[in-house]
Amino acid sequence: MIANPDRSRVFLPQPPKAMTPKFPGMNPYLENPALWPEVHSWLIVELARSLNPLLVPKYRAAVEKRVYSDAVLVGIPDASVFEVRPDADFTPATTTQVMPKPVRVTVPQTEERTERYLEIREVKTGRVVTAIELLSPTNKRAGEGRQKYLAKRQKVLNSRTHLVEIDLLRSGDFMPMTAAIPSDYRILVSRANLRPEAELYPFNLRETIPEFSLPLLPQEREPVVHLSDILERAYSEAALDLTIDYSRSPVPPLRDVDEEWVRSLMSL
Repeated sequence: MIANPDRSRVFLPQPPKAMTPKFPGMNPYLENPALWPEVHSWLIVELARSLNPLLVPKYRAAVEKRVYSDAVLVGIPDASVFEVRPDADFTPATTTQVMPKPVRVTVPQTEERTERYLEIREVKTGRVVTAIELLSPTNKRAGEGRQKYLAKRQKVLNSRTHLVEIDLLRSGDFMPMTAAIPSDYRILVSRANLRPEAELYPFNLRETIPEFSLPLLPQEREPVVHLSDILERAYSEAALDLTIDYSRSPVPPLRDVDEEWVRSLMSL
């Protein structure tokens, strides 16, 4: 028998965690802006990992990145503003300074952002055949992140490169397109040879994530992207269940009916 070298250690039972709900499609808890950068990185890597066995040796999925500065609101507790007022009996010899209690505020500060995306390249020529973008919150709100993304997006749309744009975020503004169907999430597949028309896959929280074919060069067999499976693998390999508190409501908040639906999944 092996003796316990540390008899003073006491292992206390951990409080039970809220049951992890089984979502048919997108997990809304992954949209939290505090968690999304990690989710984004894992999804991009998992996409490349799942696609490359289907693409080689003619193509390969390469992970690329863009870096930009983004103004965000950061709380600064020590930033206090004091108002100085002259007393009614003010004379050059005596002054009274009234210093009211400061109010805590937030001010914009610049942070460096890194966004990763995929390029499907033809190995022989190095040509970028397809660009795969996974949107971030900064792409969907006003600021440099959206401006840079829209400029890159338009450049791709004006080229011979296919574009696959994956939007798994409920909040923010949709990307420009005509006759867009309102939905929680969407996948856009824009084939260079069919523009300006494109294929839009809109879906909502309670629906499964649609599968779609990855466009390549003409006459090539197109692999089917099973995004739901990729999301599940990223969730598992990143151990994201350990960082999510399912007893709380998702951020950003859900519609009331969807909140009730999510709560119902906890009891299944």
